[in-house]
Amino acid sequence: MESGFPRKVSHGGASQLRLDKDKNSIMDFSANLNPFPPVFDWKPNPALISAYPDDSYHELKTKVARRFGCHEDEICVGNGSIEVIRSFFYATVKKGDYVKTDLHTFGEYALSIKLAGGIHTTTEDKAIRIRVVCNPNNPTGYVYPKDELLKMADACNEKDSFLFVDEAFNDLSDKAETLIGEGISNVFVSRSLTKSFSVPGLRIGFGFGSPEIIEKIEVIRPPWTLNGFAEDFASKAIEIYDELEKSRNLINIEREWLYKKLDEIGIEYLPSGANFILLNINRDSKDFIKEMLKEGIFIRDCASFGLLQSVRVAVRTRRENICLVEALQKCWR
Repeated sequence: MESGFPRKVSHGGASQLRLDKDKNSIMDFSANLNPFPPVFDWKPNPALISAYPDDSYHELKTKVARRFGCHEDEICVGNGSIEVIRSFFYATVKKGDYVKTDLHTFGEYALSIKLAGGIHTTTEDKAIRIRVVCNPNNPTGYVYPKDELLKMADACNEKDSFLFVDEAFNDLSDKAETLIGEGISNVFVSRSLTKSFSVPGLRIGFGFGSPEIIEKIEVIRPPWTLNGFAEDFASKAIEIYDELEKSRNLINIEREWLYKKLDEIGIEYLPSGANFILLNINRDSKDFIKEMLKEGIFIRDCASFGLLQSVRVAVRTRRENICLVEALQKCWR
């Protein structure tokens, strides 16, 4: 690879495993998907692959706008929220611009900033073009209160800069509030159906911002970025969006149950507002992850977040969470 060119970011998901044995025997706690997704009748219609999707995604955007209380021209789509994130930075970052993120957060921000020609920073010793916030934050689970986000937006507005809020886990948090529909011109919000409806194979992302930014992003993204199956699924999922409230309640119950078990084992953790928990294991995580894998449990290495002695575990169903706890009890020293 060319010297100095950035490398891909590591992500969760058992598909990354290189195992001789059947991956189906592994419980995947590395990917933060909704363990209680709303169930609705959807089957891929083969007829959808015989025609191009409507590249304006007018019908889908109309439903999304109605659901989130905004206008169609304030919405863009993407092949997952990753494409929305990349497109946003390409649309807003000029070469040499400083973009600030939190110290320990999603690695795709830094990569996307660099690819767009910007400079990634975690401090404010330079003039910041964009302030990036993941809410709830990945991997810590920290939730920024809405009033704090609004103060950030005001501060960014005074400096003629942007506030970018990634709400990929907002649907699965019992505390997070959204800035979508607030009508703040210097705020951009990204969302995804991947996590909330547990469909990682269907890449469905949305972005919400001013019509001026949306117009640029819609030019930057490749044509027909959502295939016919993904568009059809998203259209039906939006119709039952309110059912995610049940998911949030069930996740909250399971997260509290896991807290008690972690306390009993003696494992340090950060209280989370999301569907995952960051564990501090106080030693290099690589060996610990290998030990857990032998027990049939795959957990997330947090090296890409700059946390070499931490791991992230998803909150899943009670049956799966029991298996996680049993493996932690065996592997914890």
